[in-house]
Amino acid sequence: MITDSSIEIDAPARRVWDVFVDVEHWSTWTASIDAIRALDGPGIEVGKRVEIRQPHFPKLVWEVTDVEPGTSWTWRQRSLGAETRATHEVVGQGPERTLVRQRIEQRGPLGVVVGLLTRRLTRRYLDLEARGLKARSEHRADAPRA
Repeated sequence: MITDSSIEIDAPARRVWDVFVDVEHWSTWTASIDAIRALDGPGIEVGKRVEIRQPHFPKLVWEVTDVEPGTSWTWRQRSLGAETRATHEVVGQGPERTLVRQRIEQRGPLGVVVGLLTRRLTRRYLDLEARGLKARSEHRADAPRA
């Protein structure tokens, strides 16, 4: 089960990347996150873990599995019968324009079932994150929180 989201942002890719990988501050610009904590110190690096609490979901720990600095990272969360991978991609479209893509992929017998049951909420959260990232990266004070 795959759920995708993308958004174009009027800001340089480097600025968008810097905002996006500062995951400990996501809760300040998106309502999809109640709390987030880097368990192994700040920064997005392979092997680092991040604890995330979201509305309507249990607290989960995600582990970074792949990083292409300035371009993309993937983290995963594993539970009995399920694995969820979230990929975050930042693509420069010119000096002041950036495309951001997010993809959630749920695998395993339980993962597919959970993915089907939560698809609408997952899509809503991806959209909140995209709009919040856009607002924060474009330095607007009206970042959507709800």
